[in-house]
Amino acid sequence: MSGEIRPHRGGTAPPGSGKMRLRGLIRKEFLQIVRDPSSIAIAFLMPLVLLLLFGYGVSLDSEHIPLALVVEQPSADTASFTAAFHKSRYFRPSLFLDTRAAEEAMMAGRVNAVVVLRQDFARRLRQPDGAPIQLILNGVDANTAQIISGYVQGAWGKWLEQTALERGQSLRTPVRMEQRIWFNSELRSRNFLVPGLVAVIMTLIGALLTAMVMAREWERGTMEALLVTPLAMGEVILGKLIPYFILGMGGLALSVTMAIWLFDVPLRGSLWVLLAASALFLLTALGMGLLISTLTKSQFVAGQVAIIATFLPAFILSGFIFDINSMPGIVQTITHMVAARYYVAILQTLFLAGNEWSVILPNALALALLAVIFLGLTRKKARKRLE
Repeated sequence: MSGEIRPHRGGTAPPGSGKMRLRGLIRKEFLQIVRDPSSIAIAFLMPLVLLLLFGYGVSLDSEHIPLALVVEQPSADTASFTAAFHKSRYFRPSLFLDTRAAEEAMMAGRVNAVVVLRQDFARRLRQPDGAPIQLILNGVDANTAQIISGYVQGAWGKWLEQTALERGQSLRTPVRMEQRIWFNSELRSRNFLVPGLVAVIMTLIGALLTAMVMAREWERGTMEALLVTPLAMGEVILGKLIPYFILGMGGLALSVTMAIWLFDVPLRGSLWVLLAASALFLLTALGMGLLISTLTKSQFVAGQVAIIATFLPAFILSGFIFDINSMPGIVQTITHMVAARYYVAILQTLFLAGNEWSVILPNALALALLAVIFLGLTRKKARKRLE
């Protein structure tokens, strides 16, 4: 029995060969990932470095603030009041003899605020109108100045209340405020920053991993070899997407593990919801990276565009650090096109509040829509033509 084997010349692919072609392309991508350490570094080393830098180096908590205390006439009352600052973890007080020396210290940057107790402080303290204190703030950093002002007022009110109790009196205030802090009762900025940082890291992983892929194929001349194979363009995109999706989810596992075990950020929501939302966002980021690399066909240009178009908006316009509601109206409108905005909202909700579906579902739907848009545009722009 004899026969002849003829090569397949295009047209409809042989039955059952689609899965084999896709499997072969995925295997080729994994081999390329193993041979190219940069992909592994982006997926695992970069999250490690960024989490350590931001987790330990960036904090919105104001503690150990250098404070100048000016006591013009020492007494038992002034000693009791200044002791309240020495016992507080928010201040690092220093005593000065006069206001001029304290102001010079603030102008030199050695202290951030000056509290002045006048000579008649003890006498006026026992009068009906009370004894005023003077607070001088360095207003260069307006946010820090407001925080210091609140801390000083809190220390002042607490001291007045304690002094009244020691004398067997009741401190009469027209309004008594009882605070109740939800979701982040420890007031640790790290609990707020680390989940947002996970979103920035996933943006970088997804965009950078795939921004170089198609462009690298064009630069190395291997894209021509792919174009003459029976692979459909959809199979090429899927073969590029799956390996880097798996690599990105590995980077997510590392980031979440560090957030929970290293930085003690509570995860009050479901881990499975977190994984599902992260998968949606990663598909969006990978789609953005693939679209960029498809349009640019240059690794250098693709990397630069990925940083500008994905990382910077994720860092500035996602609510990671800056409150979106405090931005101008036109900028708030622009943030709706930033995928990281929706992912940051989901992450902060899952970590600090729990499975709040009124927040999770709308943001997840927005991520799904963006994923469809970017992957659809990539499929439309990627064609099997040498042009």
